[in-house]
Amino acid sequence: MINPGTDGEDGAVDASREASTAPSSSAGPRYRALVVDDEPALVRVVAAYLERDGFEVATATDGTEALRLAAASHPDVVVLDVMMPGVDGVEVCRRLRTFSDAYVLMLTARAEEIDVLVGLSVGADDYLTKPFSSRVLVARIRSMLRRPRAAGDAPGYVQALTPEPPSRPPRRFGALEIDTEAREVTVDGRPVSLTPLEFDLLAALSSRPGTAFTRARLREQVWGPGWFGDDRVVAIHVGHLRRKLGDDVTEPRYVRTVRGVGYRMGSG
Repeated sequence: MINPGTDGEDGAVDASREASTAPSSSAGPRYRALVVDDEPALVRVVAAYLERDGFEVATATDGTEALRLAAASHPDVVVLDVMMPGVDGVEVCRRLRTFSDAYVLMLTARAEEIDVLVGLSVGADDYLTKPFSSRVLVARIRSMLRRPRAAGDAPGYVQALTPEPPSRPPRRFGALEIDTEAREVTVDGRPVSLTPLEFDLLAALSSRPGTAFTRARLREQVWGPGWFGDDRVVAIHVGHLRRKLGDDVTEPRYVRTVRGVGYRMGSG
């Protein structure tokens, strides 16, 4: 179910009417999107909005087809329903992360925290609760895409013919080593597999080790100034980061909680 994009309205909207009024935008790079939901009407509306906003869109109504299309089309972003028959959205996201670095925005019909926790734990970047406005969904996707996964990820990217800057040494915090140029993390010499967003969080915190970052500041620095999601997303990703680093929640060595403020790097 999708709400109209106008303020103050609630309930579902006719798919053909919302699709026909979708804003058109041809500016900027042309990204590839994959929309996955077992409700064909919702798929059509979301796809229409994204196409009018300049995206190339592929669609699927089940998890198996979604994985096949993702492997074939290499989308930049995947809009993925959690509750689908057969291979559900959580399993699709888990398998997707074995071969794709696409942004994943999960759709859930329930606002229960367990849906959010499970979805984000397998590599999703953000979530929306149904019913939602398609305009909000497109804005959320655009906000994610303003933070490319790596230097050359954005469509149309051209490497500038300028001398490379001097290499920056890895950041070290006890047994933790962070190579921001190679985007690699090790603990006691063993590689740690982080999602791109988890790495960006760690890079932000480690850029100023003595600074306590509020959740709002981390949202702006990692997700981008146009992102308007929930503070819980920051806390959940910090929790996943700590677990992967082997941090003790009660006495963390690397990502410490500053009560009433947010987080800062520990000395290790």
